[in-house]
Order: sequence, then C-alpha cells, then structure tokens
Amino acid sequence: MTALSFDENGVDVVYDGTEFRLEKALIEEAVGKQYPDVTDHEVLQMIEKNPSLTDEPRRIGDIVR
Repeated sequence: MTALSFDENGVDVVYDGTEFRLEKALIEEAVGKQYPDVTDHEVLQMIEKNPSLTDEPRRIGDIVR
C-alpha cells in the first residue's frame, strides 16, 4: 500500500515501507501540469506501476486548501 500526504510544496510518500518526498517541481515536470491541477491518481501512477484507482481523482489544489 502507498500512503500520500500532500502539502503546498510537494508530497510525502510511503511506498513499500520506504519514505520519500516528491517535490512540487518534479511532479509538475513529470505530469506536464501546474501542481494544483495534478490529481492524486496521477501522483500515484508516478509511484506504482499498476495502482488500484478505486476512488474519484482529487486535484491537489482541492486537497491542500
């Protein structure tokens, strides 16, 4: 399981027992969108090869308000 914790500067990730941070600039470059418009699903797809996307995608801009 992957845990994502969003803030205005990036995402703290716990993936397979490993903790790391994805900075805002890296996410924007990888996805090709401004950080607030990126969805949690897009971030999860950067981390996991075939993630289970069961919920509706949420924009980071809505999460960190």
